[in-house]
Amino acid sequence: MPKLSKQLMLLANGSELHISSVRYEDTGAYTCIAKNEVGVDEDISSLFIEDSARKTRLSVGNMFYVFSDDGITIIQPSDCEIQRHIKPNEKVFSSYAEICPRVEGEAIQSCLWASAVNVRDKYIYVTQPKWNRIMILDIQTQKVIQILDTDPLPVKLHYDKSHDQIWVLSWGDMKKSHPVLQVIPEASTGDNQHIIRTHLNGMDDYFIPHTNLIINHIRFGFIFNKSKSVVHKIDLETVAHIKTISFKNYSCLPLAMAYTHLGGYFFVQCKTNMSVPITPQLIIDSVTDSVIGPNSDISGTPYISPDGRYLVSADEQSGRIRVQAITIQGEIKLIYDLQTTMHISDLTFQSSFTEGNQYYIYATSHLQTDVLFVELSTGKMDVLKNLKDPIKSKDWPWSNYNRIIQDSGLFGQYLITPAKESLFIINGRQNTLRCEVSGIKRGNTVVWVGDV
Repeated sequence: MPKLSKQLMLLANGSELHISSVRYEDTGAYTCIAKNEVGVDEDISSLFIEDSARKTRLSVGNMFYVFSDDGITIIQPSDCEIQRHIKPNEKVFSSYAEICPRVEGEAIQSCLWASAVNVRDKYIYVTQPKWNRIMILDIQTQKVIQILDTDPLPVKLHYDKSHDQIWVLSWGDMKKSHPVLQVIPEASTGDNQHIIRTHLNGMDDYFIPHTNLIINHIRFGFIFNKSKSVVHKIDLETVAHIKTISFKNYSCLPLAMAYTHLGGYFFVQCKTNMSVPITPQLIIDSVTDSVIGPNSDISGTPYISPDGRYLVSADEQSGRIRVQAITIQGEIKLIYDLQTTMHISDLTFQSSFTEGNQYYIYATSHLQTDVLFVELSTGKMDVLKNLKDPIKSKDWPWSNYNRIIQDSGLFGQYLITPAKESLFIINGRQNTLRCEVSGIKRGNTVVWVGDV
């Protein structure tokens, strides 16, 4: 309350906040709430206080690297500070090529990105679907060092840490009529990279489990076509097809997958069938590759917590979020059934700072301006309001995630989510908005880089 502080003063009938003797700690997001008999409205203003003493040590780590229409913006979340901005007309190192070449007929030189991955905090690989290529950014020098040509429309990357390779899915065209999988081997060497075309085709998506503190080696992945009721298991090292798992008995067309080492389960989201009210997820036994059956009546996109103990299923149509706990013995129990009005776009886990082995989830919406927060240990829900409109789905054709939410690593406290023309940084420790960084259009491709 301003009354309690000599530094803060409310003027002009409470519509102006004056801060005297401003300090670095005053950086943050300030919300103004207006109320009268007709209703309530609120708006957010961000204040950035620059501390020159803090800027003397230039770092490249503990940053969000944001890929937007206007190039690459490197943001330090604790200070809400833009450390560097790489513009579209900057050159690729030792080359005359521009990072985002000017397109004939377009008035403004701009970039178009789809997917990016961090390779061991050394390099970032990012796809440029308009130019059918991948760009490699050296994190240490913050320079683009190489461009790799791919098949047309590269839209999805995954870094397979176990084999130090990157999987690249290209659609061929916007109708996804010629999808191709390519692999970049020895991705962490960064020098003179090349790309290998696999013989795998006919898929429009793939799933490779992430490594974490518990699972440090992944041997297999899956490819699937969202119009066929099968998934194909592949050996990641040899890139060979091993077997086909059929879902015909369940009339399931696979949309997305998740994996937990507890029980060794794969969870498969099935496409909603208009003639059937509920299309439940399927569970696959990873040892026998057999379909165990439906995951009760749980539908929606599956997300597994970093320790494998929680399965969170978000039904984007109904807004329903169901949380199941998975025991060491592999038992699956429903613990929360949460009804929301959110049409969920993306969801991530944040480690609790007060309880061991506990998580919060943060979820964004396809349509709304709010970010949902759920404490997994209690099921308590909260909402961060008015984080501006998300990018429209039609302006983000590369995935269903038209508003991503990106965490800052296993023990990081910051999260970032883009609006149409700005970015919002959230302090996960306090569950509050840290700041808004404006002037960043369509910044929906984000990579976190930890200690370098």
